[in-house]
Amino acid sequence: MHPPPGSAEELSRFAELQRRLAPLYERIFPDPRAPRTVVVNPSLSLNPDILAKIAGVQHYEERMLCMLMLLRLPRTRVVFLSSQPVHPTILDYYLHLLPGIPAGHARKRLTLLSADDGSITPLTQKILERPQLLQHIRRVVDDPASAHMTCFNATALERTLAVQLGLPLYACDPALSELGTKTGSRRVFKEAGIEMPPGFEGLRDEGDMVGALEALKAAQPHLRHAAVKLNDGTSGEGNAVFSFEGSPRGNALRGWIERELPRRLRFEEETERWEPFRDKFTRMTGVVESWIEADKKRSPSMQGRIDPLGEVQLVSTHDQLLGGPSQQIYLGATFPADEAYRFVIQRAGMRVGEVLKAKGVLGRYGVDFVSVEEGGEWKHYAIEINLRKGGTTHPYLMLQFLTDGEYHAETGLYTTSGGQVRTYYTSDNLESPSYKGLTPDDLIDISAYHSLHFHGAGQQGVVFHLIGALSEYGKVGVLCVADSIGAALKQYGHTVEVLNREARKRQCGDSAD
Repeated sequence: MHPPPGSAEELSRFAELQRRLAPLYERIFPDPRAPRTVVVNPSLSLNPDILAKIAGVQHYEERMLCMLMLLRLPRTRVVFLSSQPVHPTILDYYLHLLPGIPAGHARKRLTLLSADDGSITPLTQKILERPQLLQHIRRVVDDPASAHMTCFNATALERTLAVQLGLPLYACDPALSELGTKTGSRRVFKEAGIEMPPGFEGLRDEGDMVGALEALKAAQPHLRHAAVKLNDGTSGEGNAVFSFEGSPRGNALRGWIERELPRRLRFEEETERWEPFRDKFTRMTGVVESWIEADKKRSPSMQGRIDPLGEVQLVSTHDQLLGGPSQQIYLGATFPADEAYRFVIQRAGMRVGEVLKAKGVLGRYGVDFVSVEEGGEWKHYAIEINLRKGGTTHPYLMLQFLTDGEYHAETGLYTTSGGQVRTYYTSDNLESPSYKGLTPDDLIDISAYHSLHFHGAGQQGVVFHLIGALSEYGKVGVLCVADSIGAALKQYGHTVEVLNREARKRQCGDSAD
């Protein structure tokens, strides 16, 4: 019998499992030929109200197909879980990317298990509701002592699954998830001594929201806008901007905010409305902070990892490309971040990592910033922490797996195993109505004909992801690897040009030429 979810017994068993990670990490991780099993759980265990607003979100589990690249290790087995079966063409696409390993050899060490359920319910919950599927996962893990589970993000659901499978979870303990909320992020930034926008966290309802807006404006009379954010918003969804234009001063300010708030709050998600947002804010709580105004503004991020031995490791830096009404929704990124400030971002992110380590955090984390140029100098404001994999995780992992290289903190550059510098541009949102109806086979046909693929000899090229979302949603992800960011962006432009042209041809009944 398994302990009830959330019970003291389950928490105790989970803590016992997690103690296995450090010796596992010391014994197996450094040896590429060591036998191991990795259970990949790409469940998006996030707020369903926010997930429902992301086009093609059912296919976002595919981003973790990058973990199939672990099969390049000749004695590693991968168990990949999914809500719906992985399309055979997509599977073949990833297996043929493996450097130095025959696809057939890798296929024998891969187990694909599906819940056959395309609903927005988190995959982990679907698995827990299917005892036969749980039993099947247990059976295919040959040696639990050399196995662990990895996931997109860790919640109480993933903790329960880890306990029921008897596998340690290489991710942040769900008990610490508050540190990755908007409120928790601001508190960690304060402890780390990292500058952030003036604001207030831990706000509980509309009254707190109004009071925070009033206090911000009173303290900064020239403040034009403020950001209002749900604690558990994702990729900009759950964010809104309030305008102070025409606001009075003094005692009249609060009443004016109360009247104007429902009308003036502008949401990043275009279908959002005041009443549902207010209700979600009351359920989830949130923050209000000053909106950083500048003619020249960027959104860099730093990614780090806290390993099972307690070491904080720098992973990467990126410049994020944002969209939406006020540029808060993640669209893509260039790697690495601009050399004008990447070292500042690295240092700040590592300071955050030390605070997180002291609190017991394990696994990947990311820190997002807003950076503005003032008098020829860049000033950085920390915005949020993500205690999970993110939009920049899978492209960086693909780069690592394909080139066997590393990121160098002292230069802020990534080099391949042969010492060549590599950069990339990546996006989860290459989208067009004309792409609808293109199948995975169509995409592979187009990419093969036009050489839109990764060239192993030169270690540059194009890799697609989110391929399953293409036909229904007209949406696909792309990673363009090159020796400079300019070349990567040029490569991306060429990819878009080819897809647009071929999509139009197929609408007319023609094939690639």
